[in-house]
Amino acid sequence: MRKGQSNRLTKQQKEGQGPITIFHIDAQIHDKEVGNTSLFVKKQLEFEFPMLTFRYRKTLSKKEINAALQKVDAYLGQTLYVERASIIPDGGIIEVQDDNGIWRVVLVSEAKHQGKDIENIQAGKLVGKKNDQDIMDAGNVIERAYKNINEIANFMLGERYFPYVLFLEGSNFLTQNVTVKRPDGREVTLVYNAGKLNRLDRLTAANYGMPINTNLCENKFVKSNGATIMLQAASIYTKGDGGHWSDENMIMVMLEIARTSLKMLASDLFEQFSKK
Repeated sequence: MRKGQSNRLTKQQKEGQGPITIFHIDAQIHDKEVGNTSLFVKKQLEFEFPMLTFRYRKTLSKKEINAALQKVDAYLGQTLYVERASIIPDGGIIEVQDDNGIWRVVLVSEAKHQGKDIENIQAGKLVGKKNDQDIMDAGNVIERAYKNINEIANFMLGERYFPYVLFLEGSNFLTQNVTVKRPDGREVTLVYNAGKLNRLDRLTAANYGMPINTNLCENKFVKSNGATIMLQAASIYTKGDGGHWSDENMIMVMLEIARTSLKMLASDLFEQFSKK
């Protein structure tokens, strides 16, 4: 990174002051022109970094992923059975154009909900095969998220950062006990570390067991048996009390990760920053 680039980025992001700089506080999240949180983040990045060009897209083809792998090593990225195969992350992909006209990923986002135990208990609904249980055994639907994480990791194998953020909510992602009252007054306690309820331990395989609710965008390098290994870790955020993510809260996390990406890419955006 060339001297002063990181300082300029920090100064520019402070000037931006988050989403409030674009829209009035009451309308910032629900503006129909924005459409969803990812498009809002793109709009905010364009405001903070007017010298840069951003784009948003919903899909990434397997062909592109294989091409990126082959740039790292010709032995990689050779196998493709379905010509039109692609991935579609929930929140899409935001990219920035570097000094060489190449699009570089700055943010990939997904939001997943698994476990409706809190809602079911509050509604007085019993579950299970015989409809006699307060709590449903957790399923494995969330594990589908691994495919997208792995494919983006493949696509970004040549980068030193990994801007993948996964937002989780629902009773399968608790980090503390939660007590819920049924309509008849009976209270049910959801034990966060119960094996049949919690699925966080399965997802932390995507971040090497590093802390959740933490920006892990910048890759970590570790040494093992004399070799240096680069870790691409998904940033996993959860509402550990069973609450729901607001658009505003997700946007603030997404902006933090996108800004980290831009700092990591500063040396490849030098000419554009110099023009400001």
